Amino acid sequence: MKKSLFTPLILAGSLVATGVLAAEPAKPAGSATMPVEMQNMMKVYSPELRQKVMALSPQLKGTIQQLHAGHPRRAKETTLRQIMHEILSEYQSIASALATDNAEQAAEAARRLASHRIPKGGLLAYFPVDKVNDADLGVLPAMNTAVEGSALKLAEAADAGDMPKAAAYMSDIMTGCVACHQKFRATPGLSAHLMPPASK
Repeated sequence: MKKSLFTPLILAGSLVATGVLAAEPAKPAGSATMPVEMQNMMKVYSPELRQKVMALSPQLKGTIQQLHAGHPRRAKETTLRQIMHEILSEYQSIASALATDNAEQAAEAARRLASHRIPKGGLLAYFPVDKVNDADLGVLPAMNTAVEGSALKLAEAADAGDMPKAAAYMSDIMTGCVACHQKFRATPGLSAHLMPPASK
């Protein structure tokens, strides 16, 4: 009797000692296929948003990780709206540089625009929850190419001294911005929390 209990206890002790049975924090189902950065961001998400992110396909999670990877700077407290104001400021700086034939300013501002910071909590924290799905978020790479890709092309053209070519990319950048806003942003200035006007 003593021998039959002794062997399992020795086996269990050796497994714990080697770390096989060491307790690990519980991970959400499917987190093995989720990039580490996204797992960390999800720790501050609401339960509803966390559930929506978990339902995204591994391919889309990888795409979002790639988009984040192109932006090595991470904001500590800055929100997406504030980042958008920074991007607008860079866009205006590019326009000013093009108007005054300042190639260096145009190239630098365009590169800053293309490498904007990732906001606190990442991009997904700021999208409407009903848009956090594969179909809606699947347009992000094309929008990213239109905005950031065009900004990098503008910078290359400015570096080469071809200001007319650089200027031609301004509309591509703005087209990408407007498309993204129409897809993911509510109408500025309107609130769902205001009562509609009384009918006359």
